[in-house]
Amino acid sequence: LRTPQGRFDIAVGTTELGAKTPPTASTHFRIASNTKTMTAALIVLLAQDGKLKFTEPVSTYVPGVPNGENITVADLLKMRSGFYGYTGDAALAAVLDADPGRAWTPQEALDIAFRHPPLFAPDASYDYSNTNFALLGLVAEKVGRLPLAEQLQGRLFGPVGLAQTSLPAATDTSMPAPYSHGYMFGGSYYAMADDPYPADMQAAARAGTLLPVDYTNQNPSYASAAGGAISTADDLATWMKALVSGKVFNADFQQQWLASLQPEDPAAPDGQKYGYGISYQRFGPHAAMYYHGGEMPGFNSFMGYDPDNDVTLVIWTNLTLSPDGRTTAQALLPTMLDEIYAGLSLPPPG
Repeated sequence: LRTPQGRFDIAVGTTELGAKTPPTASTHFRIASNTKTMTAALIVLLAQDGKLKFTEPVSTYVPGVPNGENITVADLLKMRSGFYGYTGDAALAAVLDADPGRAWTPQEALDIAFRHPPLFAPDASYDYSNTNFALLGLVAEKVGRLPLAEQLQGRLFGPVGLAQTSLPAATDTSMPAPYSHGYMFGGSYYAMADDPYPADMQAAARAGTLLPVDYTNQNPSYASAAGGAISTADDLATWMKALVSGKVFNADFQQQWLASLQPEDPAAPDGQKYGYGISYQRFGPHAAMYYHGGEMPGFNSFMGYDPDNDVTLVIWTNLTLSPDGRTTAQALLPTMLDEIYAGLSLPPPG
């Protein structure tokens, strides 16, 4: 946590079962879908360079995409393409558990997605789908003419000062030291789908008779541009403030990035919004954050920045889901926000 009153690091638990190694702000972990903020930022920079346009169809950059001539880059960035999310297919989770070291290509992930019919017509609705960002990774490689990891390093990680952030190669299942192991009860499917744990699994997890599985070295290449990066709390705090405060794009494209936000539910215009790889929500009279979350087998995380109060918050856990099925880092968020904004001694609303 970084606020005008100072920096606060709070550590609970251990980075490895059976050891007593508390995490720190420099402990590496898999950041999962927080990677999307970085992939999206690279796309915005490529548009700023004049190498692509948000309004162009994805078929301009990637051949063989179903209905790709009617789905724009902006639709992908805002989760409004209608593509089925490949991580929701139980077949993917089965392969991940049977062969956790397998290296995936973006096309293999897309092949899973494209076997399913679209959920809706382009730009007709919102649905959070990793398929969008698998495609954006290919778009970035096509127009940037370099592998995604090299572009992220050269355009974002290096310039912003994210020395502990990386997108590993498809064959690399290791973690840089110091790192946290990541755990989850049950198979990979429970991190991918919305299905809750069965009652007997919940009871066994609470009783301690069902132990969590170590997913630390499961190959994250199936996520890649959508969720494959590794980072630290320190780096993510630096990243979120730089991204939101205008240190990544020029003034014109910073405004386009900010203006991209749309309500996820049109019936709740003041609720959660999603834009070019970023969420926004007002959590209270004084608390509004640009943020993202990340979830994958082994890890759960949240990162957000409130520019009005200069508050940066990163929460990460090395247990994906609690026995009752809650994403662990996000479940901590309301309690943390209550503490933070009370501690800022802001005036009452009204």
